[in-house]
Amino acid sequence: MKLALKIDVDTYRGTRDGVPRLIEMLQRHGAGATFLFSLGPDHTGRAIRRVFRPGFMQKVSRTSVLEHYGIVTLLYGTALPAPDIGRRCAGIMRSVRDAGFEVGIHTWDHVRWQDHVAAADAAWTEHEMQLACERFEEIFGARARVHGAAGWQMNRHAYRLTQQLGFDFCSDTRGQCPFIPIYNAEIIACPQVPTTLPTLDELIGADGLSPGNVADHVLQLTCTAPPGGHVYTLHAELEGMKLAPVFERLLAGWRAAGYELVSLRDYFASLERKGLPRHIVTTAEIPGRSGTLALQGKEFLADAAVPLLA
Repeated sequence: MKLALKIDVDTYRGTRDGVPRLIEMLQRHGAGATFLFSLGPDHTGRAIRRVFRPGFMQKVSRTSVLEHYGIVTLLYGTALPAPDIGRRCAGIMRSVRDAGFEVGIHTWDHVRWQDHVAAADAAWTEHEMQLACERFEEIFGARARVHGAAGWQMNRHAYRLTQQLGFDFCSDTRGQCPFIPIYNAEIIACPQVPTTLPTLDELIGADGLSPGNVADHVLQLTCTAPPGGHVYTLHAELEGMKLAPVFERLLAGWRAAGYELVSLRDYFASLERKGLPRHIVTTAEIPGRSGTLALQGKEFLADAAVPLLA
């Protein structure tokens, strides 16, 4: 049984402090993982504009945003200048690769992408993705081969660019199994490896779940592995910091259950890619997260019509 660990690194603090701690934990448990980096400015403070988004304040109150991110991070891009994560933390990012972990692109500007990509045009989308690709190559001396969109937010131009920019596969969606995406009646020739499990910030504070018992809940969700295995998304700002003890329990529990903890690439390499099903990508809400995000929809069958998305 394989369980891929996808690590989203959203902020300067998460890169500087959370990433090194995650490396230590993963090495201690003999686990592989894929680190996806935010490579440009940390504008976390500008996320305050989401205050009017349905469910946003409820999520903030449940997950103790101030405790996990810190007051300084919450002021970046407003009262404080936004630090350039890729410039300041290039050495830390390279240390991840040098430790044997897969590295890839999360985004250029996390808040900007998450808040604007849904309605963005082709030029805006290409500009943001090119910035991230160029900075990645500047840091690592090689092209990025994997992409995982911030907040699971995409648009038609971004899906097309996953092909044009040469990614081997992407993890931009939530779903049940790897698939070939169909968006707006267009087949995208870049496989999706979706996150299959809920994240800690979606679970904690709901249905009686807390940092003390949420690991047991996630382990229960993974007690039986689907044929394609699981993909779990964690965050350097959470599991790499205040929720590190929770992640330690997850790593130990998964290993005890017989899971092989791997990177997205190793997980993807184990698949029979020629047989990947085609699924329509939709956008919808999920429990515990504000706003809509990209979801794996119905399987497309040859004799079925593909509905157009607005």
